[in-house]
Amino acid sequence: QVQLVESGGGLVQAGGSLRLSCAASGRTVGTYTVGWFRQAPGKEREFVAAISWSGGSSYYAESVKGRFTISRDNRKNTVYLQIDSLKPEDTAVYYCAADFGIGVRTTQEAYDYWGQGTQVTVSS
Repeated sequence: QVQLVESGGGLVQAGGSLRLSCAASGRTVGTYTVGWFRQAPGKEREFVAAISWSGGSSYYAESVKGRFTISRDNRKNTVYLQIDSLKPEDTAVYYCAADFGIGVRTTQEAYDYWGQGTQVTVSS
């Protein structure tokens, strides 16, 4: 089993920044992609960003390109999501997830383990 714990969420004004962290523990042997997803009130959970094990490949949803940056430090078993120029529509619970499959995938069904989420609220 792999445990994922997100942190770094909070209340921030529009235009501000946050850095979310996703710490992995447990049976983290092997390579795995990490993805970030979010779920806004009344909406389906959606893909935000994902990064390969090496960090050499990353993908972003169109809505966050240029504002979100995903990175990872495998020595710390931690993945980060830097969020800049926050907008009220970024308000959501942000989840990280680990995928032990092949390649960098953006669909939720591909991910094996999920964290509990961290709330991000952006005020206008």
